Amino acid sequence: MADVADASRTVRLTIPAKAEYITLSRLALTGLSRVRPLPDDLLADLKLALTEACSNSVRHAYDDGEGHVEISFELLEDRLVIEVSDDGSGFEPEGAGRELGAGDLAEGGLGIAIIRSIADELEIGGRESGGSRLRFVKRL
Repeated sequence: MADVADASRTVRLTIPAKAEYITLSRLALTGLSRVRPLPDDLLADLKLALTEACSNSVRHAYDDGEGHVEISFELLEDRLVIEVSDDGSGFEPEGAGRELGAGDLAEGGLGIAIIRSIADELEIGGRESGGSRLRFVKRL
């Protein structure tokens, strides 16, 4: 029987909350896809969802532009779990708790709608220590 630690692989990355560092999260995801090959179209979709999640933290978390974004990738046998969190002011995206309609896709709502369309599960909320946490799961 395999040890639980052997059944999953987790990679953690902390980046400055600046747009130019989001590419690093995409590179980490690409590297992880070498451990568990993913179809090119699925990898592209996951990169898009990840970019949107990181962009939300970069845009909304820190009023002064200083801070960091934490990203974790957990690769399990049957799914990939990606979590993006920050210690910023937090946000409650419009429509986070409901399905978004075509009229709701104003600036700020489109990113969450994109993630929701790609992911099999999506959780958005706060962290106990403050800030925001966005977690999505893609079954493989």
